Amino acid sequence: MLKIISLIVSGILISQTIPAQSPEQMILQKFTEENTGSILEEYSRFLYLPNVAADPAGQQKNAAFIMEMMKNRGIQHIQLLNATTANVPPAVYGEVKVPGATQTLIFYAHYDGQPVNPAQWAKGLEPFVPKLYTNAIDKAGTNIPFPADGRYQKDWRIYARAAADDKAGIGAILNAYDALVKKGLTPGCNLKFFFEGEEEAGSPHLHEILEKHKALLASDLWIICDGPIHQSGKKQIIFGVRGDTHLDLTVYASKRPLHSGHYGNWAPNPALLLAQLLSSMKDENGRVTIKGFYDDVTPLSPAEQKALQEVPSVDEQMKKELGISNSEMKGLSLNESINLPSLNINGIQSGNVGKLASNQIPTYATAVLDLRLVLGNDWKRQQQKVINHIQSKGFQVLDYEPTDEERNKYAKLIKVVPGADGVNAQRTSMDLPIIKKVIAIVKSTTKDQVVLQPTMGGTLPLFLFEQDLNAKTITIPVANHDNNQHAENENIRIGNLMDGIVMMGLLMLFR
Repeated sequence: MLKIISLIVSGILISQTIPAQSPEQMILQKFTEENTGSILEEYSRFLYLPNVAADPAGQQKNAAFIMEMMKNRGIQHIQLLNATTANVPPAVYGEVKVPGATQTLIFYAHYDGQPVNPAQWAKGLEPFVPKLYTNAIDKAGTNIPFPADGRYQKDWRIYARAAADDKAGIGAILNAYDALVKKGLTPGCNLKFFFEGEEEAGSPHLHEILEKHKALLASDLWIICDGPIHQSGKKQIIFGVRGDTHLDLTVYASKRPLHSGHYGNWAPNPALLLAQLLSSMKDENGRVTIKGFYDDVTPLSPAEQKALQEVPSVDEQMKKELGISNSEMKGLSLNESINLPSLNINGIQSGNVGKLASNQIPTYATAVLDLRLVLGNDWKRQQQKVINHIQSKGFQVLDYEPTDEERNKYAKLIKVVPGADGVNAQRTSMDLPIIKKVIAIVKSTTKDQVVLQPTMGGTLPLFLFEQDLNAKTITIPVANHDNNQHAENENIRIGNLMDGIVMMGLLMLFR
């Protein structure tokens, strides 16, 4: 419904026809318009800091920068939450107590990022040197200087590692609180801030941090700011995440490489053996054929099924955008597919190709499998299903390099190394009263449909919050869907970051 709102902001009377915007939303939007230049100046300095999880020194600089951002905004009790294990990137914590508030929200994002290969980035881009472009590079965007007058357009983009995943979440959250303070808006609940430093590494020590600081992290709800908005461009609320685990496979054949003319047709080829094994794991319709792979999936509730049916279809849009003509799981949409467990081949390697190719039979072939899980799956149990399948195909499974005796005894030898740190899926009920309030807040900000997504395709360690703290979580992303997270040319659309600031601010007014 449209209505006319009159509001005095900075001494100027604003009267406009808008989709049921609240005065608070208009105030927050005005803040972003007036302060875009200073927000992005600070944000660019943040992006200059390398944040690869495997670089402890870089992580320390990022944590210190976040603490300074929090201090400058008047956030209280700022501290580093360390695991019991030494030399682990800490979580950065702070809080705001509101007199009379009866509920507490914790806002979460992570400051670590994926590794980078600068050679893969577009010409003129460096992963940790933020650059401003007039649009996405693949949409003819061109590089321009950061404007001295602080005037930006919403479709402009900043390119840098972690620009979207997930420093955008930190920027949106902390600037939202800054907006409340500077505009005289009092939060409606107690606020806590928790910025993790190991999410991209699988959060291997998050359990220790949560257990050690359980009392400090008590709350009514965690609001997770990570991931992209819906591919349709609509705002999105996500109620769960997939789990994740990996397996490394190595198939062995001859102890030394062989001439393909002298030994072809006689000596086993490990690349072919591995290819045959992998092809046995899925049928032509994309269904995993491993016994019991789907058996323990928890069905969607009626409310979740209804929400899934209402998610806009973006299948044709994404096929065109990605340059593909069909999807893997026949008869299922993208949204339906990500609500099922999956088996993905992250990579295969054996011998050389291209200019380095030679006429040989390689000695081994290796692959990495990525298993995404949904509610009901257990990551160790899912790994074992894959191992059982490999054994059913006649392979002798080892967890070490084979001995000469084993090579002479077994026709098919494979080393399987299951990932040691898996993450289970998590899903929060849409029917909880506190969740319904959050949904209402998000819906009040737009005339468009808000996409209610039962499960995110990606993985976050949300089951740990539920397991260790008995906490509820909900994910509200801000980044553009084409942000290239985890890959070269990562970017954030400025309009998305500014909209995220407004959204996080309205959530902090939660009562």
